[in-house]
Amino acid sequence: MSKYYLTTPIYYVNAQPHIGHVYTTVAADALARWFRLQGREVFFLTGTDEHGSKIENAAREAGISPGEMADRMSKNFRDLWVAMEIKPDRFIRTTEPEHQRVVQRVFLELSARGDIYPGVYEGYYCFACEAFLTPSQGSLCPDCGRETEKISEPTYFFRLSRYQEPIRAYFQAHPEMIQPERAREEVSNLLNQPLPDVSCTRRCAWGIPLPAEMAADPELTIYVWFDALLNYLSGVDYGQEDGRFKKTWPPDIQLLGKDIIRFHYIIWPALLLALGLPLPEKLFAHGWWLSGGEKMSKSRGNVVEPMEFARTYGVDALRYFLLAEVPFGLDGDFNEAAFRKRYNSDLANDLGNLVHRFAHLIRTRHQGRVPEAGDGGRLAEKVLAALPQLDERMAAVDFFGFLETARTVVTAANHYLDETAPWRPENNSGPVLYNLAETARLLSLCLEPVMPRTSGLIRSRLGLEKLPADSNGLRWGLTPAGAAVGEGAPLFPRLK
Repeated sequence: MSKYYLTTPIYYVNAQPHIGHVYTTVAADALARWFRLQGREVFFLTGTDEHGSKIENAAREAGISPGEMADRMSKNFRDLWVAMEIKPDRFIRTTEPEHQRVVQRVFLELSARGDIYPGVYEGYYCFACEAFLTPSQGSLCPDCGRETEKISEPTYFFRLSRYQEPIRAYFQAHPEMIQPERAREEVSNLLNQPLPDVSCTRRCAWGIPLPAEMAADPELTIYVWFDALLNYLSGVDYGQEDGRFKKTWPPDIQLLGKDIIRFHYIIWPALLLALGLPLPEKLFAHGWWLSGGEKMSKSRGNVVEPMEFARTYGVDALRYFLLAEVPFGLDGDFNEAAFRKRYNSDLANDLGNLVHRFAHLIRTRHQGRVPEAGDGGRLAEKVLAALPQLDERMAAVDFFGFLETARTVVTAANHYLDETAPWRPENNSGPVLYNLAETARLLSLCLEPVMPRTSGLIRSRLGLEKLPADSNGLRWGLTPAGAAVGEGAPLFPRLK
């Protein structure tokens, strides 16, 4: 059984989780579920990033300690993932003692190698983004657009400049690591400029202390980006002889938003090269969800609250829309009109109506029992031809194409139902309805990574809960004749 290690970024706990966090994590969950279906040994890591001055300031404003703030906000993320049917294998918090030990160990190791050294940082710093600007970036923060402050303070630097050419050479030899393809130009532009060494400590009380061997200045703590990136190591027990690291590393894919490309495509590979560790197989920077053509922000009042949509339309409908509406690497516009349109067309009219129609015919014409199988014919051919295409799409992180392929099967099944007209008394409805039930069973397995609740409902409605729900189930003809088909409301009631 081959391993599959995937990660999301860890999410900063200074504000409530939003639709962008859900997008990345639903995508990771879909990948994890699909590769488990294929028999891979999956390890899916996500979590929360809990240190830094923004947390310290937010806690002060709320009248609580930074630890209480981190506990409260981290729980909000974990509760949302449960509600959204997201099931990571590990949820890591950067306040965990073991993570702190890994960060201090790596800091000390890189210091011993000369990759971390003391100095003085002089330049512009964005307190809102907790980001040091490079000399070429001027004084405006490239991420938030705010004016920054010029500061001068003792720090430790990571010797990023040492790894500019090794990173460039690695990417030239492994272009597939940078995904989607449009990200390669941005990474190339970053590497075509001299990479400055980067500060990796801050004067902030709420952070991981320097290793005891180096703690000459007790006010210095390890800077957020250095702390956060190392969760990908600590999350799989880096440094533990009997841990998961040896059988898991390197990551097969790391998902991230396009706003943190520099950290993940430049600084993260440099850290791994400095540690002598293999680099990830693939880094994938997806696009943003916009609202009215603008990036979502509280100040603009255009933030989409994920649970509001989930309560109104259902968790599976939200998961489906996020992965079906736009290709994963591009920006999309999240609006209720587009959501309702896709809900009605893809889910209510096509998938939901298909299951409701043939299940009703089985109940009324065959006493609620799946009839005997016949020749699967062209419908079976269509379904079986789609299976390898679905695998190819998911392996390429093409959720949009994956769901387009799944919709071709749903469309084919609806056409088959209309053409064969099993409701007519003169037609032999048994084999037709069996084929439709078997198609729905296979669809339920393939769609489970995107819509886990719906897939379970389909199998339950058809009385197929005991059949294999893994790769052993991905073959035609497993639905047993005589399975009891239950009554139930449409899977996706049409919205008016």
